[in-house]
Amino acid sequence: MCRWAAYIGEPIFISDIISAPAHSLIDQSRSAEKGKTELNADGFGLAWYGERETPAVFKDIQPAWSNANLSSLVDHLRAPLFLSHVRASTGSGVSRSNCHPFSVGSWSFMHNGLIGGYEDLRKQSDMLIADELYQYRLGTTDSEAMFLIALSRGLKADPASALRETLKQFKGLKKGESHFRISIAMSDGERIFTFRYASDDLAPTIFYRRAEHSNGWSIVSEPYDQDVSGWTTLPNNSFCVFSRNAPPWQQAFMP
Repeated sequence: MCRWAAYIGEPIFISDIISAPAHSLIDQSRSAEKGKTELNADGFGLAWYGERETPAVFKDIQPAWSNANLSSLVDHLRAPLFLSHVRASTGSGVSRSNCHPFSVGSWSFMHNGLIGGYEDLRKQSDMLIADELYQYRLGTTDSEAMFLIALSRGLKADPASALRETLKQFKGLKKGESHFRISIAMSDGERIFTFRYASDDLAPTIFYRRAEHSNGWSIVSEPYDQDVSGWTTLPNNSFCVFSRNAPPWQQAFMP
């Protein structure tokens, strides 16, 4: 599976999370400790917000540790909100279109986990995407489909309800006993929404804490430093909202 990291707060250099810490996201791309796979070498992506409503997005199929452009960019770019992802494919091809984060308008979205049996559901799930949004279906992943279906189900107005309806519809398509294992971070440019869920007891992890040297929040799939004592674990079956000037708001989530 994949690894990801997100931040919201006063502007910081993206490298403060992505590359500088001892167990940064780039380090996790080759030596993850809490994911199903240690290696996350099937591409990477970065979405960040600045003065415009829509995010800038940079993605490539190279491993994150070997991309000199990524290292230079995060060393010099400061942002108040960003999402970054390193990918380990669970079946779909290695391509730029399949790299996270995905974006539509002001929204960006990234995912770690899987929808079990997705290859048998792919055609049916694509039909759940609203016609006006299908132009954004550029790749073949379950993650992108989930994002576009959620947008089709009112993500902008009520993110939690849209995700609940999306998973309900996926469950309606499924056959057999294959599982959902999901952790999501997404943003509308003003907040970061996170979601952790599994149909068994193996939900991918999410941790959060106050960021060092700023009043912001770091939200990650795996802690990026050696001392993990300051991190809070988001409980399984939870939906949590992070804002710049407020404590996290959390609720239980059962599709």
